This record gives sequence, structure tokens and C-alpha cells, in this order.
Amino acid sequence: MSPPSHSPVIGWWQEREGQWIVYPLCSPGDSGKVTTVVATLGQGPERSQEVAYTDIKVIGNGSFGGVYQARLAETRELVAIKKVLQDKRFKNRELQIMRKLDHCNIVRLRYFFYSSGEKKDELYLNLVLEYVPETVYRVARHFTKAKLTIPIIYVKVYMYQLFRSLAYIHSQGVCHRDIKPQNLLVDPDTAVLKLCDFGSAKQLVRGEPNVSYICSRYYRAPELIFGATDYTSSIDVWSAGC
Repeated sequence: MSPPSHSPVIGWWQEREGQWIVYPLCSPGDSGKVTTVVATLGQGPERSQEVAYTDIKVIGNGSFGGVYQARLAETRELVAIKKVLQDKRFKNRELQIMRKLDHCNIVRLRYFFYSSGEKKDELYLNLVLEYVPETVYRVARHFTKAKLTIPIIYVKVYMYQLFRSLAYIHSQGVCHRDIKPQNLLVDPDTAVLKLCDFGSAKQLVRGEPNVSYICSRYYRAPELIFGATDYTSSIDVWSAGC
């Protein structure tokens, strides 16, 4: 597939190892401009298509890269774009896992594409995800600041959906390994919860050692604290109970 010349492209492409790499000419600060990329569908067969987005703004950042909010030009749908530095020597585990997951309580991967970095030969993977505005962490903090207790119905609804998502990923052999309120997205209008951030997730294989220094500190299961490397997906259940 060749990059089209008839679209309002803010950038240029180069093919590298079977993937089209976009070199955007506008930065996240140019929020009103339209950026068009050749992206691959998040689920199903690997099929590429043009995706244009605009109204870009930063909503999070960390050592992994950054998270941006954007709006798809065609549908006007809000999306979140997680941009992570990609090691060219390896496949991205988060991408591989998210492409196989399909559940109403897991944030959906819409598209993915690659982009260049500021440094030479720097490559970024961009995960285009459905946008969910709130997190359980921010909801809980809101009630705490107001010196109120979270209504028990919220607790029941959120926990039910969290364990539905865990039951599903565990049935697929996937352990999330970073369950915490910040990774539980919530739509305040519908109370729908979606599990996100599979950057630490792994397909566990019986007998294969795993790193023990995983999970955020306050949600880390006892076996991880004691350095176990042969653990199971039950560490997610412990984290959920915290």
C-alpha cells in the first residue's frame, strides 16, 4: 500500500520492514491541525488504512512515553493515543496482547501505527485506543476530598466489572501485573469500567520464570514481595482486592 498524495497530509511516510512510518510535521501542540497516518486495524487481519486525527492534546506522560487525546476526523470520535518507545529488536508485548483481547470491560485497541522520534533511528509505537474520560483513582479522590464515602453501589458495580475483565484475560492466559485504580477507566455517564494499560502484562507459561519486581508497590501480592518468579494470575486478584 502506498501513502496517498491526495489527502491533507501533515507529514510524510517511509516504508520500513513492511510498516509505513509517519514523520509528522506538526507537534502535539498544533492541536488544530489534521495529521493523517497509515495505521493498522487493532483487531482482526492486519489491514492498513488512512486515519486522520485532530484536536491533539497531552493528557499523560511517563518514562514509557506519553498519552494524547485526539479526535478522529472522519467520525469525530475521541480517542487516546499511547505513544511508547519501540525497541526495534523485539515485538511489542503490549501490542501483541491487546490485538487478541476483545471484551466490553477492556479498553479497545482501534488502530496502531509507528512514528519517528526526535533522535536518529528512534521509533515509537502509537496505540490508538477508545477514550474513557475518568479513572477509579480520580473518582475515589473526588469523594475523599469531599470527605464522603463512595456509595456502595459504585463499589459493587466497579468491582463486578473489574473481576469480569480479569476472568476474561486470565482465560486467555494473560496476567495484567499492574492492577491499580489508575488503570481502571470509568465512564461517569454509564458507570462502565474498562481495564487499561497492558504495558506490564504477560502471557504466563507454566514453568517459565517471570520477573518478581512487578506491580505497583501498594498492590503487590505477597509472593512478589518475597521474590517469587513462578507465580500465577492470582497476583491480579490480590491487587484487585487492595
